[in-house]
Amino acid sequence: MARYTLDVNGQSRAVDVHDPQEPLLYVLRNDLNLTGAKYGCGLGQCGACTVIIDGEPVRTCMTPVSAAKGRIVTIEGLGTPQKPHAVQAAFIEEQASQCGYCTNGMVMTTAALLAKTKSPTKAQVNEALAANICRCGTHDRIVKAAMRAAASGAAASK
Repeated sequence: MARYTLDVNGQSRAVDVHDPQEPLLYVLRNDLNLTGAKYGCGLGQCGACTVIIDGEPVRTCMTPVSAAKGRIVTIEGLGTPQKPHAVQAAFIEEQASQCGYCTNGMVMTTAALLAKTKSPTKAQVNEALAANICRCGTHDRIVKAAMRAAASGAAASK
């Protein structure tokens, strides 16, 4: 058994795992009870499991816990129900989810984009979200939500 200390949502969290190759997704969901990141494809192709590590969107289904270095932000650490992050608020305003399964990945990828690119073009938003799959067909509303969040100054949100 190996012990790893992870910086998750601003807190140091120690976890014991049997296999250092165990996906970060399983540790977040099963050991830390942070269930916002979803298991979608298990191949890093859909984006449902995305978190932000040191400012970059990362697929946790393909990231071993042993490789999870840096500041990890999950959707639970992005905002709160009382004070949602600007991206979360924009997704609510635009009704940018239907089944909601892809929402975690879309929100986290958008938040990472806006932290780097204050006023992205629609093409930049589409490019950033291209690797995230929405099977319900709300992609147009998701892009509108990303543009709304950018216009509201999402990069300044904490």
